[in-house]
Amino acid sequence: MYLLDDPLAAVDVHVARHLYAECIVGLLRHTTRILVTHHVHFLHSADFVIVVEGGQIRQIGRYYYYYYYKAHSYVI
Repeated sequence: MYLLDDPLAAVDVHVARHLYAECIVGLLRHTTRILVTHHVHFLHSADFVIVVEGGQIRQIGRYYYYYYYKAHSYVI
């Protein structure tokens, strides 16, 4: 299991995409990965999304639930 605490924060978008595709999705593909990030454009490939706001869990589920939540400002 790998816990990745915002490893893409200190790099530009091009490098972040490369690291995500080649390392997180590529090299680590047969492992469990927990990715903590502010890069929401990578969420579509996640199996599961947990949205944390203000230190509290606001949403748990698949990406399309997160997408719906953001589009409608809906909190469960």
